[in-house]
Order: sequence, then C-alpha cells, then structure tokens
Amino acid sequence: MRTAICRSLSRRALLSPETVASMPLLATGSVRGIQTSKADPLSKEYKYWNREESKHGEYAYLLEMSPWSVKREARIVSLSDRNDTANDALHKGKLPYSSQLLGVGETLDDVEHLADQKPNILFVSPSCPRACKVLPKVLEAFPAIEWVHVRSAGLDFLNPEELQTDLSKNIPFTNAKGQFSSSLAEYTFLSCSYFAKDLPRLMRQKQAQNWEKYDVEELRGKTLGVVGYGDIGRATAKLANAYGMRVIALRRHPEISANDPLCDKVLGTGKAALNELMAESDYVVCSAPSTVSTRGMVNEDAFAAAKEGMVFINLGRGPVVDEKAMINALKSGQLKGAALDVFAEEPLPKGHDLWGLDNVLISPHNMDQVCVHLNAIYVCMYRWDLTVGIRSNDHLTRLLVTLF
Repeated sequence: MRTAICRSLSRRALLSPETVASMPLLATGSVRGIQTSKADPLSKEYKYWNREESKHGEYAYLLEMSPWSVKREARIVSLSDRNDTANDALHKGKLPYSSQLLGVGETLDDVEHLADQKPNILFVSPSCPRACKVLPKVLEAFPAIEWVHVRSAGLDFLNPEELQTDLSKNIPFTNAKGQFSSSLAEYTFLSCSYFAKDLPRLMRQKQAQNWEKYDVEELRGKTLGVVGYGDIGRATAKLANAYGMRVIALRRHPEISANDPLCDKVLGTGKAALNELMAESDYVVCSAPSTVSTRGMVNEDAFAAAKEGMVFINLGRGPVVDEKAMINALKSGQLKGAALDVFAEEPLPKGHDLWGLDNVLISPHNMDQVCVHLNAIYVCMYRWDLTVGIRSNDHLTRLLVTLF
C-alpha cells in the first residue's frame, strides 16, 4: 500500500523525490546499505527510523533550551476514540510551549467547530471508527492541515483510494513504521520460551506445590520462519541470531534481503514458498500486513505443510490467517501451540474456540503498547524533517517529538 501511494505521488510530481523518499508512510528502508533499486527505484533513498536508535527526551531538551526556535504554533486535531488510553499523552498530557490540542473526535461533526482555529496537524488513531471515510471529509473541512500522522504502523484501517483527492493537496502523510519493532520482537521470544520451557506446566506445578522435574527444549539450533520480513521481522531475526537460531525469511521482494547477515534463507511470496517455510520451521512468526494479497494467506494448505509440533505466532494482522484452519491444526496436534496478539475479530468474542484451547497464548492486541511508543514515532518526525519539507519551520515536528 505504501508503495502504491508513493508511485501515485511521484507520477503527479506533487512532492520531490527526496520528500517522498523520506516519508515513513511511503518508505520501505534499506538493509545495511544493500542496494534495493531492483525492487523499487526510489528505495535506495528511503530512510526510516527505528526506536532502538533513539534517546528518549533528547528533542524535548533541545526545545526547552531554545524556545525561540519556534516558528509558528502547532494546532492539533485528533481523530480518535476519547477513551483510547494509548493516546493519553496527547489527549491528557502537558504539551510543549506553543502547542495545543484543539480537540478530539471520531466524526467531522465532532470537530467541525474547530475550523476557525485553523488546525495544522491531524493525528489519526486506529480507534477512530470508519477513519477511511472520516479522514477525507476532515481534510476537506480543514484546508490549513499541513501534516497527517497515522499512529499505527498498519494502514489497513485506511483506504488509499479514498485519500487520492486529499493527497493531491501535497499534504505529507506519515505512519509509525519502526515504532513497535522492539516490543513485538521481544513478545515473539516470550512466546517461543512459553512453549519451549512449558510455562503453563510450571504455573500448574507452582499452584499445586508440586516439585516435579521435566525436560525442556532449547531454542538454540531451532529454525524461526518469518512471514513478512519488514522492520518487525528483522528486529525478530536479530534476537533469533542472539539465541542461536536459524532464520528463514519470506518477503515480497526477496532480493532486498539477499545478503542480509541475519537470514539463512530468503524466500519470495507464493504458496510454494510459504509451504517451504512452514515445513522447515520450528517456530513461525507472522508479521505480514493485511492487504488484498495477504488476507487468508496462511491457510489450510500452509498449516498442513507445517512441521509437526511447530509453534505459530501472529503479531501482524488477524485476517492474514485462516483461523478455522489454525484451530483445526491446534486441535489435531499438527501445531504444538500458538501465540496470538491479533485476531480476525477484535475484541475476541466470548465463547470463541480459541479461548478454550490450552495450547494457545492470547494477548489483547497490546504487545506493542509500550509506555514510550508515542514518543518514539515523534522523534522520527524530527530527525527526518518530515513536516512540510521546510527545515526552518520544523516546530510542528519538534512539538510531537516532545509530547511523550
């Protein structure tokens, strides 16, 4: 989806190649200087940020020490559910000098009265119902908007086609690529260890005050398959290397990672490649986005091809996986277990089969909800000058960097 929007912008010559290349919403990144022009001619110029490289609070300090650097006021409108606690730092926190949150709402009616205050930043959260329909209307009502930031890395809740008219206004759109990678990689190895060391058994024995020894598995020497080798997938591969695991990566453009030192094998997409990965892997982590081509991708055939006793981990998007087929594989023993942070329907309904399976670890789509995650993405904005492409007028960037 990012690539499609990028190409659309480039064809229309609305933004310079440099500006397009620097926008996280549009960027794919490069791996340790590996040339990626075969996949996308612009990608060799792409830059995106990862919070592992950021120091918390460094830009807050810069703004506090030089308030005269503020060029104009930042006026923010948030398209979000007011009760979304993930946005508390913006909605309830203390904002920096010359910055204000004008209002929060889920529809144009909720925020239309703010038009006279000329908001120039639009913050969009996945908790905004029907955001794909609301966003174009809000942009039409607020012609002073200079920047739209989407809080999530995933963009499946937005429809690019709906935004084509608004993109033509030369408004930079950014997302949270690189924001959640560390936390989700850590969750992957919590999940691997949960099954390798049989944590449920430990908890039962503790409850029963039962001192009974048993054999456990090592992760060292096992194979980790990564379905969707983007920033999250690569962060996971880093930890897998530290554990001494073999890594098989699956991605749309395998040539991008052909020389990646973290991967032992890189496969392209397609049924045969996915089945090969499933058959060779002891653990599979799915971090693929939900798109037209990926929905239902991990299906009955993929689970039938899985190595017996494999553990499946999904932290990308629920619709990528055929849940019925996964449940059958869990019940039959083809899968040893599953760790799931995302689901086809969220919240997971009461009475759903997954709640009753002892070999399933369930988390409520919160394994990326770390207390500093909003600070992280706003540092990205500052470092790559992603507001309106004018370096001297970067307070919009500095503002959001310092919020969290």
